[in-house]
Amino acid sequence: MSPTRREFMQTSLAAAVAVPAVLSASSKPSETLVIGLIGCKGMGWADLKDFLDEPNVRCAALCDIDDKYLNERAENVLEKQGKKPKLYKDYRKFLERKDLDAVIIGTPDHWHCLPTIEACEAGKDVYVEKPLANTIEECDVMLQAARRYNRVVTVGMQQRSGKHWQEAIQFVRDGNLGIIRQVKFWANFNYGGGSPAIPDEPVPGGVDYEMWLGPAPNRPFNQKRFHGSWRMFWDYGGGLQTDWGVHLIDMGIWGMNIQGPPKSTRATGGNFASYSNATEMSDTQNVLYEFDDFSMIWEHNGGIQSGPWGRNYGVAFLGTNGTLIADRDNWEVIGEGWGDDKRMVDVPQQKSDQMSHVNHVRNFIQCVKTRKKPACDIEIARLAALYAHLGNIAYRTGDVIVWDDANRSFVNNPKADKLAMAHYRKPWSLPTLS
Repeated sequence: MSPTRREFMQTSLAAAVAVPAVLSASSKPSETLVIGLIGCKGMGWADLKDFLDEPNVRCAALCDIDDKYLNERAENVLEKQGKKPKLYKDYRKFLERKDLDAVIIGTPDHWHCLPTIEACEAGKDVYVEKPLANTIEECDVMLQAARRYNRVVTVGMQQRSGKHWQEAIQFVRDGNLGIIRQVKFWANFNYGGGSPAIPDEPVPGGVDYEMWLGPAPNRPFNQKRFHGSWRMFWDYGGGLQTDWGVHLIDMGIWGMNIQGPPKSTRATGGNFASYSNATEMSDTQNVLYEFDDFSMIWEHNGGIQSGPWGRNYGVAFLGTNGTLIADRDNWEVIGEGWGDDKRMVDVPQQKSDQMSHVNHVRNFIQCVKTRKKPACDIEIARLAALYAHLGNIAYRTGDVIVWDDANRSFVNNPKADKLAMAHYRKPWSLPTLS
């Protein structure tokens, strides 16, 4: 397979996203849904646990590059379903199994693209973790693959399936807040500042580090670039901007009914407090997304855990009548004005039922059976990932950037174009879909 080219993207993306309401029923599973998991340690295992709590779901196979977690999760699956899954360290062998109806991909971000594409090609539906991919180009090719092979592909942005999020977004879209002039997002987490650096060391026993690197550049093994902290390095992730950004910015996209990129994106920030830690990310970042009649603002602060309205993360819609603030626990509205001049009454906190992730899993299972588009279809996730990547690219270039969605490139900015593209280490290559 040869690397994809922007010329191909320009001519085929529009056709690729033209998806019917009901996808092809080819390889439609029987009553029992047989699934497998690639990437077993963290969120992948959290996903699989919720799948196995549902009736008529069976895990047939696990795949991971680390024997420790592969064997540990095999015992966990045995305990939950009474039968041990088959184990693999190479996802390509894993995908050769004919009995798998669907695949969960819980790998680091740089390993989302290839397994998703190859799973679609093999006729399997996919639940892949967020962000959709580590570059804009990979996101686009993944979307093409899902459409080309008529697969149900959902992304682990479970807020789309959260009842209290749906209520909050509906409140916004019903116009209750008046004219919305600004949408704010923030994510302040200690892990976003990285952790103290340590020396490189030998690869631990049982770890296929060459496979873990995959298409990423060849680098010595370091625990701070590995399990748990890989997302703080550009080769594998995008820091808080892509980790929490896709979740929160997606709420702004949903609430404001945004269908494409912003007019422009600009960013400022730096590694101001965590410069001696093991991280390539900014610990402080502010991003402005420009639109004709409102603005969206993202900010993150690594190394702290406090934030606006007493929440360390969240989204706020600022309207002329009031401001709606939401996070995963609740949403509320603070009305504008005082006394007789109050433009709307406050809405007290509307609590979450904490079922977003379970609902998201159930939605995917149902869509695998009905062939309908899931709550967070890959096209939704592709747009949220685009916004998160735009924030990081604006920060890394120091430029005001303008993304041309039709031509799949930035306007007069080769530096930004380079950061939007996937640069795979041989022998890995990004597929083309001809």
